[in-house]
Amino acid sequence: MQGLQFGGVSYFHSLHQMPSSSGQPAHGKKIGHRGVDASGETTYKKTTSSALKGAIQLGIGYTVGNLSSKPERDVLMQDFYVVESIFFPSEGSNLTPAHHFPDFRFKTYAPVAFRYFRELFGIRPDDYLYSLCNEPLIELSNPGASGSVFYVTKDDEFIIKTVMHKEAEFLQKLLPGYYMNLNQNPRTLLPKFFGLYCVQSGGKNIRMVVMNNVLPRVVRMHLKYDLKGSTYKRRASKKEREKAKPTFKDLDFMQDIPDGLMLDTDTYSALVKTLQRDCLVLESFKIMDYSLLLGVHNIDQAEKEQQMEGSQGNSDEKRPLAQKALYSTAMESIQGASACGEEIDTDDTMGGIPAVNGKGERLLLYIGIIDILQSYRLIKKLEHTWKALVHDGDTVSVHRPSFYADRFFRFMSTTVFRKTSSFGPNKLKIKCLTLKLMILNAKNECRHHSILMYSRTMDIHEWIFSR
Repeated sequence: MQGLQFGGVSYFHSLHQMPSSSGQPAHGKKIGHRGVDASGETTYKKTTSSALKGAIQLGIGYTVGNLSSKPERDVLMQDFYVVESIFFPSEGSNLTPAHHFPDFRFKTYAPVAFRYFRELFGIRPDDYLYSLCNEPLIELSNPGASGSVFYVTKDDEFIIKTVMHKEAEFLQKLLPGYYMNLNQNPRTLLPKFFGLYCVQSGGKNIRMVVMNNVLPRVVRMHLKYDLKGSTYKRRASKKEREKAKPTFKDLDFMQDIPDGLMLDTDTYSALVKTLQRDCLVLESFKIMDYSLLLGVHNIDQAEKEQQMEGSQGNSDEKRPLAQKALYSTAMESIQGASACGEEIDTDDTMGGIPAVNGKGERLLLYIGIIDILQSYRLIKKLEHTWKALVHDGDTVSVHRPSFYADRFFRFMSTTVFRKTSSFGPNKLKIKCLTLKLMILNAKNECRHHSILMYSRTMDIHEWIFSR
């Protein structure tokens, strides 16, 4: 098989130029299936990261290229259960190129269905191939405690995450409902899955999903939170706090940002509506233990840092590249102005959601719901009921899906996100002007009706203090 050409460079060429990983656990330590070998390279199920990245790029390059030769058609129910497989011997074959990695087999799940998902989000096959296969994949050095390995594409567009067998199996079962939900509502904070694959090597199955990237690397996240709406043991560990870019939890948020993150009324309403709809979807699928991943970019703090570093003139270089996927920025995901048929201007916000904190500092928020591949039936086997008996049920992280969804939504819509204070300087000017207009209109309409005038004035009084 010949390498597809992008700008005169074969996408197979980059497979032998991948950087080594850094910031991983010490040799001999394992977290789940993720470990580190004697050379310091990350391994997953004893397969080195470089071999895994090579297999991913070769496999996706083949399967997407092969699929593009097939005519487009409507998705049928049987398409959700199709699994295609291709063998990649290291010496090459009449279908696959030679490579420097151990022999492997590459499986693609529901290729036609996932092609539809990518088309729904405006991702062209050549763009998908270019992002995933033309440049080295970058391993995230702070992947978290799940034991998964995470890769991000160089253009910041896609995340590749290894998943357990049960998670991959659950996603397969979820696909028909996921398909229906995306058709009805492409704007969502739920993960956007663009592919499900499996690398079989050395007698091991390594399954992975390709998803949208919630936190762009080129935007500095001054704070990062994993929020569930639970308070039971929901504080970052001492070890986590020692990291260069720690991920904090619910109790940390309540302590660090007691006033919450304040949004203007329209943005708050759009966000709450999206969260409510997504929680209903997750509850209907009996999904729980999901989190809201929240990245906070502090604009005021970033400007001070740039002044100190003397790099204010280079700020444009740090802006994210134009995204290939539609509805994938944080602002697009909650609909925002696009719900009214307007185009969202992301030049100033870099795709983030504008907000302020209790100190009045300007922020950009990057959010997404993550870890949805857990069903209640699966978790029930892992969670012991003594937690619910010994501890207050409202604080336990894992609970029945309806309770979990309600608690999650209530925490996000009241504690984490709040409406901007009505009497900020700019808001007060708008309120005063609006009040004057309302009084003038009331006077004109009620010139000879003192009782109605009194009623109208009381309405105005109630209106201004209810905002």
